[in-house]
Amino acid sequence: MKEPPTFSLPPTFLGVRDTARDTAFCIAGIPLDIGTTNRAGARFGPEAIRRASRMLVDGAHPQRWVDPLTRLQLADIGNFELLLGNLPASLALIEEQAAPLAHLVALGGEHTITLPLLRALTKKKGPLGLVHFDAHVDTWRDNFGQAYAHGSVFFHAIEEGLVDPRRMIQIGIRSPVQKDVFDWTLSKGVKILTAEDTHLSQPSDLATAIRSTVGEGPTYLSFDIDVLDPAFAPGTGTPEIGGLATWQAQAILRRLDGIDFVGMDVVEVAPAYDHAEITALAGATMVWEYLALIATR
Repeated sequence: MKEPPTFSLPPTFLGVRDTARDTAFCIAGIPLDIGTTNRAGARFGPEAIRRASRMLVDGAHPQRWVDPLTRLQLADIGNFELLLGNLPASLALIEEQAAPLAHLVALGGEHTITLPLLRALTKKKGPLGLVHFDAHVDTWRDNFGQAYAHGSVFFHAIEEGLVDPRRMIQIGIRSPVQKDVFDWTLSKGVKILTAEDTHLSQPSDLATAIRSTVGEGPTYLSFDIDVLDPAFAPGTGTPEIGGLATWQAQAILRRLDGIDFVGMDVVEVAPAYDHAEITALAGATMVWEYLALIATR
């Protein structure tokens, strides 16, 4: 039977047809965006990322020569249930649904979704290392008086012992930030590589810094699409100029062999602000790069 053209594949990630939750690697959408502090709209991110991902099914990874579709047991299990308008209850629901999954790749949604995913994983794996691509440190104690929001994710993750801050590295940081927030993050042991650090370094050197920081233990990858410059990813709620080019992020991810990754998310894709699907395609491609990395380890 002839393969259908990319545009007519099923509206799942990479067009996969398996939906079983006991599959080794599960893709799930988490369309939450009620904890955003600027532009909402990331609730439509999972749909846009899935649609754009169909551009990635025409062959193997051009460096690793693996096809995640054929190498991995991969399922798209649809979107997680949420409780509309209730952020704490939605976080509890996300944790509950993530808990039984062997290896989850989450399509956000806003960055708050990472907190319950880390809570679920830590119960199985213990405190995790963290590779965090973002324009923002996301270690504010609260956001405009709200304890849980997309800017306070890693404050809570550190305070709850979900991540080991000495095994945590942030790449691409460049937003305005209060000095006490920045200093608190550093004081906990987090390594911060600013966007300027990234521009002045080679991807291989950055990958070495990431590997040396997270070490050999279980590690989570959280990729906020606003780590990319708005020229490459306009479709996001809190864009910041001076960010990474798409090729830089891709080149760093391609060099992260040897890290024991146990889960990933791509967050903050807001298609209402996108142009020609370039943000959604960037998000989908970062997931594809992660799956290719996992497939060759």
